[in-house]
Amino acid sequence: MSSQQDAHPKADAQALEQMIGAAGGEVRLASVLSAAASLIWPLQAGVVAMAIAGLLGPVEGPGPFTAASAFVLLGLARAVLNHQAERLLFAAGVTIVARAREEIVRREMRTTDSGGAASTAVLASEKLDHIIPYVTRYAPAQARVMTVPLVILALSFWFSWAAGLVLLVTGPLIPVFMALVGLAAKEASQRQMADIGTLNDLLIDRLSALVDIRLLDAGPVVIADFAASADQLRARTMNVLKIAFLSSTVLELFAAIGVAMMAVYVGFALLGAIEFGSYAASLSPAAGIFLLLLAPDFYQPLRDLSAAWHDKAAALAVAGEFSAWRARPTPELVGEGGASERLPGAAEISLEGVAVRIGGRVIRYPDISIQAGESVALIGPSGAGKTTLLRLLAGLALPDEGVIHVAGQRLDSATADGWRARLGWMPQAPHFLDANLADNISLGETGDLEQALQDAAAGSVIAALPGGTEAWLGETGGGISGGEARRITLARAIFARPDILLADEPTADLDAETAGVVMAGLARLAAQGCGLIVATHDPALAARMDRTIVIGAEA
Repeated sequence: MSSQQDAHPKADAQALEQMIGAAGGEVRLASVLSAAASLIWPLQAGVVAMAIAGLLGPVEGPGPFTAASAFVLLGLARAVLNHQAERLLFAAGVTIVARAREEIVRREMRTTDSGGAASTAVLASEKLDHIIPYVTRYAPAQARVMTVPLVILALSFWFSWAAGLVLLVTGPLIPVFMALVGLAAKEASQRQMADIGTLNDLLIDRLSALVDIRLLDAGPVVIADFAASADQLRARTMNVLKIAFLSSTVLELFAAIGVAMMAVYVGFALLGAIEFGSYAASLSPAAGIFLLLLAPDFYQPLRDLSAAWHDKAAALAVAGEFSAWRARPTPELVGEGGASERLPGAAEISLEGVAVRIGGRVIRYPDISIQAGESVALIGPSGAGKTTLLRLLAGLALPDEGVIHVAGQRLDSATADGWRARLGWMPQAPHFLDANLADNISLGETGDLEQALQDAAAGSVIAALPGGTEAWLGETGGGISGGEARRITLARAIFARPDILLADEPTADLDAETAGVVMAGLARLAAQGCGLIVATHDPALAARMDRTIVIGAEA
């Protein structure tokens, strides 16, 4: 996240423009409508000024009914323009956020790397919403600032150079202070956004390690660490609020001073105490009232922009983080990742000159040929690349060098889905759906559930669970031990009737009895003609395979 905090402002602005993309036309149109709506006020102010001046005499102004009708009609026109602008802006903001979320979901669905999942989830679910206030508030406020104050300033100078000078001197103070405060607001928003993502990553890490934390009696330390991180986020959030309140107070002060100076000048000019500042002998009542009505709206766009400046700071921070997410290299799933017809041909595998780059090292694999129905044990030291090889054989990743042939065809994006349809997968860390046991084994397919449970020696597991196959496991496999989870995972693989089962350390961390049960289940599966490719450190399991292949690593 530090890279995000140090991101160049121009890069963040470019990232924000890229996020807005095709919706920029609607945003610009809505901003023009918003500015046009604000420019109706000088017309309304002119109607009110002439009506009041007519009542004061001696100049005759429009009658009360005429003035009221004109004021209402102009007000309705202003309301219609504002409504249309807000409708377009909100629709554009929702479209921008929806498009960004869709991009995140599509990419994360295809990635094989779950690192930073919590911060990515927060980016998609919470942070992207900060783009909507920027689109709906800052963009139209910026358009109004570029038009309304200039029009009012020109009208003020037209009637009185002194009134125009008051606005000209006090007006620039607001954007100057707004820019100064805005720099601090942007940095504070970036730090707050970064802490939100970090805290969510920390929470996910601690939840995934909850069992180990309890076993190590590290609860108090973890709680204290999490409390410190939460307190840091609280401090960051309060810092953003402090800057927002401070900037609002300062800018309101300058706007109030400017309006007060205009009121003092107009009041004394109408009383005859001041005889300078106007091009005629004295300032007329109509002109004075008109200037008084215009003064607050000269500062209003600047105040709106200052209030929305924090929306811009938050949007820039989010856009920078979204751009960093886009630029982050993530391995994508080979193929489409959906259901597919089985790849035809014998379930044979061959590797030729296969190598992968992981970090700063290169892992090279021996040329391997595995026949249909053959059982093979992959052995080697930890970090040698056994699990990586299983991922390559499953088509979850492609080698950086060399080629893998499966069923007589090259394993690539075109054949990966069909090849995976023939495979069973037994990971070292079992994963489950938030569903009952039957659905976790069948995955919605039809088949002989009882036979799969019998072949995996999982009958005792089912008998011990309340509800049997209808017992609800949940994503963490609540209520079953690690060995029982392995047997259920084996039952899932058997139920799918794979041509080849890829198993990653299926007996690791199991007691001798449970390991024997799992090995017997694998043997039954092999007896049915299923090929086995097992990555293992267990010599007893390796001895039961047809042959072993030693995997080594080269720097």
